[in-house]
Amino acid sequence: MSLLSSRKPNSSAEHRNGRLVDLAAVSPGGLPAPSQQSLRGLDWFIFFLADVQTGFGPFIAVYLTTQKWTQVEIGLVLSIGGIVALIGQMPGGAIIDAAKSERLVAGLAIATIGCCALAYAAMPIFPVVVAAASLHAAASCVLGPAIAAISLGLVGPLAIGERLGRNARFASLGNGVAAAVMGTAGYLLSSRSVFLVTFLLAIPTLLALSRIRESEVDIARCHGEMPRESTDRGDTNVWHLVRQRPLIVFALSVLLLQLANAAMLPLMASAVTARSSQWATVLVAGCIIVPQAIVALLSPSVGRKAQAWGRRPLLLIGFCALTIRGLLFATVRDPYLLVAVQVFDGLTAAVFAVMIPLIVADVAFGSGHFNLAQGIVGTATGIGASLSTALGGYVSDKFGAATAFIGLSGVAAMGLLLILLVMPETRRTA
Repeated sequence: MSLLSSRKPNSSAEHRNGRLVDLAAVSPGGLPAPSQQSLRGLDWFIFFLADVQTGFGPFIAVYLTTQKWTQVEIGLVLSIGGIVALIGQMPGGAIIDAAKSERLVAGLAIATIGCCALAYAAMPIFPVVVAAASLHAAASCVLGPAIAAISLGLVGPLAIGERLGRNARFASLGNGVAAAVMGTAGYLLSSRSVFLVTFLLAIPTLLALSRIRESEVDIARCHGEMPRESTDRGDTNVWHLVRQRPLIVFALSVLLLQLANAAMLPLMASAVTARSSQWATVLVAGCIIVPQAIVALLSPSVGRKAQAWGRRPLLLIGFCALTIRGLLFATVRDPYLLVAVQVFDGLTAAVFAVMIPLIVADVAFGSGHFNLAQGIVGTATGIGASLSTALGGYVSDKFGAATAFIGLSGVAAMGLLLILLVMPETRRTA
């Protein structure tokens, strides 16, 4: 699909690392200068991919319930998908590091997810749904690293912060639009229609992906490598990467982040339902929409400030917001004010949507294992989220919701101290 395939030998292209590279995509100073077509293609790819992934959220439980599934069966399917997603984080990153075309891997993953959505709609029987849930989880494990790799390959390490902020904005917009469209389809038609819409949305996702020019995605940058002629190539040994203190500290801080964050919204939703059951659905919807709007608004600014201020100040802001949110959930009683508290969730989400891949890119710079490092942090994310809901629910049942929120806020404060006292600055200035 390369637009350079028919160029003459004297055109502005050359072979690098086995790929035909468009030299017009490089500025006179040697910095990447991708075309607007590729950048816009990445924008819309992320937007439509968020649409596709939204179809596999809470809609699965609603749909399977209408198909007379028991809660035990639904929980088992969701657990199997969660386990596959957790186990697949590091292999998914390693696959992207080994790939010769990140676009091809991403395209195959999207096609797989589209087929999974069709399987849900066509045959909602246990073996088919388990297989679809497993394949969807496995495909998702390569899509996150693929997006970050394509972004890094297009714009390079010095511009990646602002690009990741833009990625987060389009993902947030996609999530919001998809939730509205799928909710409307489910209400007007049937819960099965959500998965048919998801399948159809895979088509514009693939079309947007095809707009990204393969020749402008530098394969070495995608994997966090340096050009062969560079003197600052770094150590390419995997064990050297995984032993790096910044990566270990950051992965631990992300685990604490998820341990504090994942249980907050479910616990708050339960509390809202107990206090105002009539308006619970509307209030919970508001609690989801408010953070998405904040992420869409702030993410590009986070990317720019990360380069101007450094990474640590923004990480501290994100953890401070999460700590305050937990304390407010423990003390605020008015259900409508709880929606306003979700502004802090949006602030934390905007920071970490950009910071997680950005700091991984900093740490893995020159190693050639950028996507494997993403998988390591992704595994920490999954462990923290899995433990959070179980521990949060247990504490809430035994000691009350307020105690659970205070405990989760304390975990966030631990993450804040870890960043403040142990985490080094990772920003590169050249």
